[in-house]
Amino acid sequence: MKPIRVLIVDDSALIRGLLKEILSEDPDIEVVGVAPDPYIARNKIKALNPDVLTLDVEMPKMDGLTFLQKLMAARPIPVIMVSSLTEQGAATTMHALEAGAVDFVTKPSIDIRQGLEELSHQIVSKVKTAAQASLKKRTPSTDCSDRIKELAAQSSMIKTTDSIIAIGSSTGGTEALRELLEVLPPNTPPILMTQHMPERFTKTFANRLNELCQINVKEAEEGDSVIPGQALLAPGNFHMELRRSGARYYVTLNQAPPVNRHRPAVDPMFQSVAKFAGANSIGVILTGMGNDGASGMLDMKKTGAFNLAQDEASCVVFGMPKEAIKAGAVDKILPLADIPSAILAHLRVEKSKPKKVLVEA
Repeated sequence: MKPIRVLIVDDSALIRGLLKEILSEDPDIEVVGVAPDPYIARNKIKALNPDVLTLDVEMPKMDGLTFLQKLMAARPIPVIMVSSLTEQGAATTMHALEAGAVDFVTKPSIDIRQGLEELSHQIVSKVKTAAQASLKKRTPSTDCSDRIKELAAQSSMIKTTDSIIAIGSSTGGTEALRELLEVLPPNTPPILMTQHMPERFTKTFANRLNELCQINVKEAEEGDSVIPGQALLAPGNFHMELRRSGARYYVTLNQAPPVNRHRPAVDPMFQSVAKFAGANSIGVILTGMGNDGASGMLDMKKTGAFNLAQDEASCVVFGMPKEAIKAGAVDKILPLADIPSAILAHLRVEKSKPKKVLVEA
């Protein structure tokens, strides 16, 4: 296989040098060039034809977000944003993901050299994942009001339910979650979500979803009740698990070791949903690299859950759904756009069936 050709775009000579050093150590990656600003980057993209771009969020002359938007309109290429750990950096990164960036890495706020070296495995892994990404043509956001009305009509029969929806995602998942959640009606059963994302960014992402969705979306806190019309997002650096006490569902957070190299990880969430909700649950696995979620989703299926996987054509990276399908954990494989309707259709069927409480905490 030919090495992955990478162009590094960053106004900091130190960052450019460190990223080049880290990436060049992997035999499957070739750094074909560096650029201090988007104008030089534009010319180097034409001349060097890179497979992946790393792009600084904050740069002089033209900021990274503006350049990304122009790039995705003119010549789509897998882009990994290099973001600061500030609140503003997180907000800009969320907009970059909406604009078509595949993923992002964060620059350490102190001791940049040591910090980036500690993140070297993550940086290399994300570049390799980005090279496999299936880029979708970027189109202006369309009015989804008709879709919202259609699903609201479908939801009229699910006003009371004990069901819980658990969703796992990774690379490409921020946009997939937005597309799924923004059309769901306010009476949707409670949702638990784990998206591979670091600290600080999960709160910004949850707030962004909350602005766009009819349901309430928040970053989960220890002991949060799991209630209809609300989605809880696992916070960065914490696994989130479901618990039940009597009729009340709630979540707990922990910093147990990473699972499948991730914290938060999807498997602990799915496994806890299997244990405490069982047949009362719906599992959804969306775009992402790796196998996180496959084992937990199989546990859910064994306890009677109804499980859905995003299909390859609509995924940025088909890894996580593919592994869950291979494990025999999935009941239906659907395009992302069809998943909300499938969830509501299943809930209408299941509403009349008796529910079974498995375990209490």
